[in-house]
Amino acid sequence: MLTDLRLAFIGAGVMGEAMIRGLLTQQLVAPDAITASHPRQVRLDELASLFGIQATTDNRTATAKADIVVLCVKPQVLPGVLREMRGAIPGQAFVLSIVAGARIRTIAEGLDHPGVVRCMPNTPAQVGEGMTVWTATPEVSPRQRAQAQAILRALGKDLAVADEAFLDMATAISGTGPTYAFLMMEALIDAAVHLGFSRADARQLVVQTIRGAATFAEQSRLHPAELRNMVTSPGGTSAAALYQLEKGGLRTVLSKAVWAAYQRSVALGQVGEAASPVEMHLPGEDTQST
Repeated sequence: MLTDLRLAFIGAGVMGEAMIRGLLTQQLVAPDAITASHPRQVRLDELASLFGIQATTDNRTATAKADIVVLCVKPQVLPGVLREMRGAIPGQAFVLSIVAGARIRTIAEGLDHPGVVRCMPNTPAQVGEGMTVWTATPEVSPRQRAQAQAILRALGKDLAVADEAFLDMATAISGTGPTYAFLMMEALIDAAVHLGFSRADARQLVVQTIRGAATFAEQSRLHPAELRNMVTSPGGTSAAALYQLEKGGLRTVLSKAVWAAYQRSVALGQVGEAASPVEMHLPGEDTQST
């Protein structure tokens, strides 16, 4: 699907590197078909040495012969990047954006290029176990959609949606979701240490339990409620634990957390659409690169 295509990565942070690694590991493209741009030469030298790809500090040079342009920059620098690259995207190419909070209209108008795929990957994409939700403009051809999907599947699994609004919903579920899982893991590890396990043993117990539960849920195809009933004996340890979790309002708190994440995602997108050339994030918002 990606044979003979040239890819340009504008921004080469953690997620950009994860995408490059996934594409090369799965042999979907050759190293010399990838060009990465980054403002720091040290970072470019590192990527060129690690993957054998081409590297440049000039965004327009990186995109000159590209068939696919992947936007991986920080949200707050996007306006400047869009101004710099306006009119530089080859006519036959499409843009694949993973920039958090950046609406399709912002990207398409900023680049003066209508063919845009916007996606929302999550942190496990860095180890090839991500969940990415994506959508595309009508100007992206069916073949280009398939090419975008091939790139995203190098990060894990994907879900194509028809409406961009679903990306804000996905941000609250799969995008922010690892945060919920990590917090639960942290709490379980602390509880295990409180019981008397060493922190190393507690971590092993919890991580494997979460991994095993997720794998079991995926392979069983049963509803989580059915799985929970399978391991909950009357008067048993699971029943006692579940009583406390329900009494503490776990479902309600989690639902409120998801709603808060969704509202924040919507707000970030609105700010991005009306952003000044200086920044595209809300005051105090975490803007670390993906």
